[in-house]
Amino acid sequence: MRRFFIFGLGYTATRIAARLEADSWEVVSTGSGGTLSFDDEGSVRMALADCSHVLSSVPPGGEGVDPVLEQFGDALAGKWLGYLSSTGVYGDTGGAWVDESAPTGLGRRSARSNCDAEWLARGARVFRLPGIYGPGRSILDRVREHRAHRIDLAGQVFSRVHVDDIASGVMLALEQAPPSGAYNLSDDLPCSQNLLVEEACRLLGLPMPPLQSLDEAQLSPMARGFYAENRRVANGKAKRVLNWRPEYPDYVSGLRALLPPR
Repeated sequence: MRRFFIFGLGYTATRIAARLEADSWEVVSTGSGGTLSFDDEGSVRMALADCSHVLSSVPPGGEGVDPVLEQFGDALAGKWLGYLSSTGVYGDTGGAWVDESAPTGLGRRSARSNCDAEWLARGARVFRLPGIYGPGRSILDRVREHRAHRIDLAGQVFSRVHVDDIASGVMLALEQAPPSGAYNLSDDLPCSQNLLVEEACRLLGLPMPPLQSLDEAQLSPMARGFYAENRRVANGKAKRVLNWRPEYPDYVSGLRALLPPR
């Protein structure tokens, strides 16, 4: 039996675990829906000893320290390693395209950049992810709940990816044994958040929220930070090296797939 360990069984990692189990892997995990407690160090170490592959989706801890590497880094030698990172490591590019050769650590995600670099130094496949959406977590839900905003920021562009396209990218990285390094998993069509909101409203037959300034929208600090950076994320390396093709190459196809069947 092939055994795979996942640190941090959250929204995205749960979809990856389902793909692994469908491919006859036994998955052991920590996290809210996991099989082990991260703090049960003895059990985690015993499970790691029996697993050939390890994926972490655990975010940085205090002072930019990676909790997994800090506590279990010595138990990861010789294993296939994967890490779910963020395209936030690239910082603000003023809307320009970025690929994996771009410098990191220049934006507000300095802690994530530090952890990203640590996993790369250990030979991991680091999957850099933009805004993640999928069933139960998309702009469709926010529009239905009247929590969506249209912000008047000319030229503001974001990239995103459907959660199932992340899972397919990780599976390809398992099957093809590509070189270690960073891989951007992003769809083909960066766009403004306003276009996303407008498409969701059109699909649901609901009125569009008003166009507001950042101050008028009264966003939370976390949501406001979303608008602090502006970039387009290129996915050519993942397509070239992993032979990855997103099933949902743009927000239109991705959102339509989330609608209930008629």
